[in-house]
Amino acid sequence: MDPIHILLVEDNEGDIVLTTEALEEGKVANSLSVVKDGWEAIQYLEQNEGYEDAEEPNLVLLDINLPKVNGHEVLKHIKTSDSLKHIPVIMLTTSSDKVDINKSYKNHSNCYITKPVEVNKFIEVISTIENFWISIVQLPSKAK
Repeated sequence: MDPIHILLVEDNEGDIVLTTEALEEGKVANSLSVVKDGWEAIQYLEQNEGYEDAEEPNLVLLDINLPKVNGHEVLKHIKTSDSLKHIPVIMLTTSSDKVDINKSYKNHSNCYITKPVEVNKFIEVISTIENFWISIVQLPSKAK
């Protein structure tokens, strides 16, 4: 299996550390890039402003509550871009609001997961994401 490149779009340092550690504990070869706001995520994905050599991710883990550009806007950008819309996007957020859930699916999120507050449950969720989306699902080839 080829290594999987994941883009984590998250502004909470604690969640970044937990996600990174959970992915490192997994048995699947993957690499992780982290951006901390929605504007930076778009620049990364479009390979602009310092990200000209950024690797296209196979999977995006996207928070909703982000500085500068929120996760809904980033999701909409991804799913309306011919060069990016093939990338699966998992909304991984603290919000369990039905409006956020419905808006995410309306904008073609591949899945919506509410982050557990408890650390062990959070790590379990990340492990489950890794197991399903990396070990089981066939991801699309990179466009570029």
